[in-house]
Amino acid sequence: MTTIDTVVPFPAKADAPKKASSTELIWGKAVMTHGYTAVPVIMVRAQSRLGINATQFNILVQLLEYWRSPERRPFPTKREIAGRIGLTEKTVQLNIRALEKAGLVRREQRKSAAGDWSSNIYHLDGLIDRVRKMEPEFSEEKRKRAEERRKVETPKGLRASKP
Repeated sequence: MTTIDTVVPFPAKADAPKKASSTELIWGKAVMTHGYTAVPVIMVRAQSRLGINATQFNILVQLLEYWRSPERRPFPTKREIAGRIGLTEKTVQLNIRALEKAGLVRREQRKSAAGDWSSNIYHLDGLIDRVRKMEPEFSEEKRKRAEERRKVETPKGLRASKP
């Protein structure tokens, strides 16, 4: 009796429709096709600890939206930022100066290919450093909340008794 080696291919998978993300479910697919900006929750929750007002927070979010690659820092003009958030260029300039004084932003002058001064490049290393330094506190708070939730959810008879 001879055996014939045959390979039986797996049945082709039917392409399952992609589940919409929670963000798509909230905003809709059409809105999400235009992209989104990553703003760490710590930055949102610790706005007052960072010592920034609502205008400065908004400017930082605008700078984050322009920052699409770690290798290429954002360089929007003050006019672009002002137009997006409904402020004057002078107000944007003063608030960026305050962010710089607080050590959250560093401006670098930029020249165009023709050698003319162009918009600044904005470095957000100070902001990133401050938010990263806050992270352990947020992790500890999260751990404590989880522990409290476990205590509440565990039946009294199964809880570890304290000596």
